[in-house]
Amino acid sequence: MILLSKKGLLFSVMLLMPFFTLAQTAVNTNGSNLNAIPTAVPFLTISPDSRSGAMGDAGVALSPDANANYWNPSKLAFIENKDEVSLSYDPWLRNLVPDISLSYLSYAHKVDERNSIGLSLRYFNYGSIQSTGLQDQDQGTFTPNEFSIDGSFARKFGENLSLGLTLRYIHSNISKAFTSSSTQGSANAVAADVSMYYKTASGEDSQFAFGTDISNIGSKIQYSSGSPAEYLPTNLKIGGANTWNLDEMSSLTLTLDLNKLLVPSLANSDVSVPAGIFQSFSDVGAAEEFKEIYYSAGAEFLYDKMFALRTGYYFENQDTGGRHYLTLGVGFKYTDFGFDFSYLAASQQNSALANTLRFTLTANFGSTKQQ
Repeated sequence: MILLSKKGLLFSVMLLMPFFTLAQTAVNTNGSNLNAIPTAVPFLTISPDSRSGAMGDAGVALSPDANANYWNPSKLAFIENKDEVSLSYDPWLRNLVPDISLSYLSYAHKVDERNSIGLSLRYFNYGSIQSTGLQDQDQGTFTPNEFSIDGSFARKFGENLSLGLTLRYIHSNISKAFTSSSTQGSANAVAADVSMYYKTASGEDSQFAFGTDISNIGSKIQYSSGSPAEYLPTNLKIGGANTWNLDEMSSLTLTLDLNKLLVPSLANSDVSVPAGIFQSFSDVGAAEEFKEIYYSAGAEFLYDKMFALRTGYYFENQDTGGRHYLTLGVGFKYTDFGFDFSYLAASQQNSALANTLRFTLTANFGSTKQQ
């Protein structure tokens, strides 16, 4: 028999529910409360990069970069460089456990004028957990973790429209915390995203962009033959962004995203994945369905394409997750390299996400834009 440390017990509670507990409030891996629609692998819904993280977790219609692999892969067709790479690190839920983190590596390559490809790796580390035997003997440590690997393809259709397709492999290793057998406790799934991006032609005064992405359309995930199969967090993102050129040196972008999980709202629902997607729009009353939409709004002031100030607000109804917080951030770029930072401001007594930081490094190679 294996006994867990205090941290291990807290982690076990999270996996079994799967929720943490903080100040009488149950908290999901992605920071939502006990009222959230239950899905497996909620780490897939955590915003990874600092630019969007500073803009209220909005990004589906923002100008394209390597992180479009997460937000809207169809935007990859409009990247301005031959190759772009981005690395993000997010310490996560540090009010509860000190060594949980999300790491995200994203790469984009422009094949030709119309086609681009993208690759990304997302890794969620639950930290090291110490286990002991009945006589307090050391049984070693284990590190529950989850990761996903993505491959994306995007293609332009005309000068303003692009479509994208993503294939994803998902591996979850968290339930090994409950078994001493090395042959049990992990689960795998495959999923796909479909996406679209449209932008108006670049003008002297402003440019409008619209995007949508349906992510994590895939198989249910099951940790053992005796456990129930759980839905992936299939999600619909719709967003718009408008950029105004204030003068020759500066611009202002405002953006708004709407999100809705495309899984059944009722925890005891056991229908197929396609049926669950359609059921997600009508399995509760209209008023409750609108509560399941959450909103991300953000603003970015960019000066000389080198220095950015960002802010945003994220809102999710208390009955369907309860996340709401202000975000702030800055960005710096020098030649082909950039650094972005974001800060999440929320009540430390009521939110496990309070004081969350995100860090992102970017590098661009081989500009394709006419100088």
